Amino acid sequence: MNIPTRDLSEAPDRQAAEAALALLRHWAKTADPTEIAQLDPAVARLLPGREVGNYPELSRDYPQDFVSDEAYRATLPDLQNGPASLIRGAKEQIQHVGISNFRLPIRFHTRNDGDLTLETSITGSVSLEADKKGINMSRIMRSFYKHAEKTFSFEVMEAALSDYLTDLESMDARLQMRFSFPVRIESLRSGLSGYQYYDFALELVQSEGQRHKVMHLDYVYSSTCPCSLELSEHARQARGQLATPHSQRSVARISVSVDPDGDCLWFEDLIEHCRGAVPTETQVMVKREDEQAFAELNAANPIFVEDAARLFCEALQKDARIRDFRVVASHQESLHSHDAISILTQGPLFASKSLDPRLFSTLIHQG
Repeated sequence: MNIPTRDLSEAPDRQAAEAALALLRHWAKTADPTEIAQLDPAVARLLPGREVGNYPELSRDYPQDFVSDEAYRATLPDLQNGPASLIRGAKEQIQHVGISNFRLPIRFHTRNDGDLTLETSITGSVSLEADKKGINMSRIMRSFYKHAEKTFSFEVMEAALSDYLTDLESMDARLQMRFSFPVRIESLRSGLSGYQYYDFALELVQSEGQRHKVMHLDYVYSSTCPCSLELSEHARQARGQLATPHSQRSVARISVSVDPDGDCLWFEDLIEHCRGAVPTETQVMVKREDEQAFAELNAANPIFVEDAARLFCEALQKDARIRDFRVVASHQESLHSHDAISILTQGPLFASKSLDPRLFSTLIHQG
């Protein structure tokens, strides 16, 4: 219905005001209470039985003794569950909406049959259909808390994800858990040992009726440039000139899709795959003999960033528990003012024509 609007710079007369008031009252009789509240809560006073003479005197003291009972809660406005008329913007499906980085102490099982309780950052999201205004985000946390005391595995994550889908009436959902996993690592020669912390993320995704179990690991290593190594040796042999090849801290983000019917892929298994492929992992406890050994280890394993991607790929291909995977490597050059990067994917799950513009800037060892 097209309603002509008058020039608001003109002062309306009483007749115009009465007509506008009648129209507003007529609309308010059939409108949803949430729609009225969103337009202007004062409109509710125009309805029969809702008139007030003036604005009430409001208390400024916190009501310590007030109890929110079931009857009172039933009167609270709920914008997120309002009608489709409240949707702002295009009425399109949202693939993922939820909450990110709520933290809990979560218990994880280790390969040696022990348990570790680790601070875990959790991201939970669900799909939102085109005709729904929004979701109740607190339900994501409440659904997850039902399982928070359990020792976590992909099976427990599946139970939590199923609760998401039921509680929020969604078709698709994603649950991701990030944490640092400690492993005691022996030094190369001194006999000392210390804890290496590995950044892991477990991800469970339901999309188009299928579920995918994904494990992510950031593996930190040293990469010695093969070209620089040979040029340094040439200077020594040809001219008796001492020269040092350049090497740098490097990070590979390994993402693997786990066979749902296969045996458990332990955190320690994925770490060992990486260390077997590229053995120059950064060290924890180091004495002089360890530092010398690390220099020798780097000289025995020089790699370009292309080599790193293919070496990780080769190790992952040998494990039948792993389906699709992605390797993202970044060699944070000590020679250049830029980094060297590579990406290798296998299978459709991680294939992508576009990349996050900040993907490589996240491949930083936080320490």
